[in-house]
Amino acid sequence: MDMPFQKSKKGVTLKIKVEPRSSRKGISGVVGNAIKIKVNAPPVGGAANEELIEVLSEEFGIKKTSIKILRGISSRNKVVEIEGVTSI
Repeated sequence: MDMPFQKSKKGVTLKIKVEPRSSRKGISGVVGNAIKIKVNAPPVGGAANEELIEVLSEEFGIKKTSIKILRGISSRNKVVEIEGVTSI
């Protein structure tokens, strides 16, 4: 699967569409120019954001501290930066 990403100063940025309260968790495909990621957690108290970072960390084999949500903290549509990565 081709991942839509852009290079940034520190690594790469990804557009993400999150589906909280899903029965499964993981990357489910590409929707438009965003990666659709399903998480089990509800969108309350940052639980879905934490699980999103966990899913990305597991999928790309990187540390959780290398992943930052730049935009969309309280939205389903997010922009995430992965530091130290030049391509996906």
